[in-house]
Amino acid sequence: MPRKFNARRYAQAVFEIALEEKALERWQSDLQKMVGATGDEMFLAVLESPKIGFADKSRLLSKLGGVSPLTLNLVRLLVARGGVHLLPEIADEYAHLVDDYRGIQAAAVVTAVPLDKKDKERLAEELGAMVGKKVQLESTVDPAIIGGIIARVGGRLLDGSTRSKLAALKKDLRSGSRAGN
Repeated sequence: MPRKFNARRYAQAVFEIALEEKALERWQSDLQKMVGATGDEMFLAVLESPKIGFADKSRLLSKLGGVSPLTLNLVRLLVARGGVHLLPEIADEYAHLVDDYRGIQAAAVVTAVPLDKKDKERLAEELGAMVGKKVQLESTVDPAIIGGIIARVGGRLLDGSTRSKLAALKKDLRSGSRAGN
């Protein structure tokens, strides 16, 4: 949990700076570029190596280009504190903060069959009405749920799958509960 907490703290600080500068998109883009750069194992190994001096690491970062000086300062700070590996988590947390600021909630939906565009839009609207935000839907297919949907929106899990209904019915039949008693 400490890693997640640290990533959240850095992301919150970056978000506040981005709001002040009115540069939410720029920071999001810069963070993604830095995540891409540090995704290279050799580059990341150099930044994390205790054998290479900070000045050399800083010069290497300066050569990347295409990102704001403040973003480079963030990465330098992470390198100095041994936390450059947190960049992907910081970028994810930052994206969540931006979405929240804009009133957007991510939703992961699992269905037994693929949804067409019209169904996705209707489902996003219905889920959005439930949470009071615009919902950005990410849909996956899992034939094992047999039918219905499973949706995770924020901290809520909505399981309307046929598989879970059959499991509940099986449990009821085993326990001897009957409707109408």
